[in-house]
Amino acid sequence: MPGAPTLGGPAGGGAAVDRSCTTDADCTVKNVGNCCGYYPACVNVDSPTDPEGVQAQCAAEGRMGVCGFPEISGCQCVQGTCQDQQREAILE
Repeated sequence: MPGAPTLGGPAGGGAAVDRSCTTDADCTVKNVGNCCGYYPACVNVDSPTDPEGVQAQCAAEGRMGVCGFPEISGCQCVQGTCQDQQREAILE
């Protein structure tokens, strides 16, 4: 999906992003990047991120994205995965 956050790894470029957690304290907001640039996401506090690598991969592949990003007020651990608190509230 264009504009969706690229979450790293061999297909996405950049560092593989770790969203695993056991408690809310394991999660934080970091810039994971996308084809437009800045893209915040809830990830593990120790997770590497490489937004520059994501942008380089997008440029190398001629990909573009829809710009914009969510405002994340905080993160929580939900069933072993770091998630945006606002997103979880919307899903309830």
